[in-house]
Amino acid sequence: MKVQIYHNPSCGTSRNTLAMLEASGKEPEVIEYLKAPPSRERLEALLEMMQITPRALLRRKGTPYDELDLDNAALNDEQLIDAMMAHPILINRPIVVVGDKARLCRPSESVLELLGQPIESFTKEDGEVIHRAGGAQ
Repeated sequence: MKVQIYHNPSCGTSRNTLAMLEASGKEPEVIEYLKAPPSRERLEALLEMMQITPRALLRRKGTPYDELDLDNAALNDEQLIDAMMAHPILINRPIVVVGDKARLCRPSESVLELLGQPIESFTKEDGEVIHRAGGAQ
């Protein structure tokens, strides 16, 4: 099954998610979304697959979120998507696509739900150990 990750190699959560994918035996297509942003159509499809709103996908930290007044409740979904298209750094990450399902993988171990939890345990960059639900701890 095809697996994609919209990845930022500067992000620890994104690196941990990619490492979990690889530890599970997957060979994901890695899309560095800051270098190759998704098209508007793809971004809209990802939002639909994740069943979240554009506002829920916005990243605040380290972005022009405040300068663009994106907290303004009067802004509609189209305007928020416009902002993400103009400033891809506003797209939260990592987004993982497995088949016809997608998920914003924050925290990184939420990727395991997409994969059916194929790994027993994983040690994150910060030393935190993630155990498979029902696995030995």
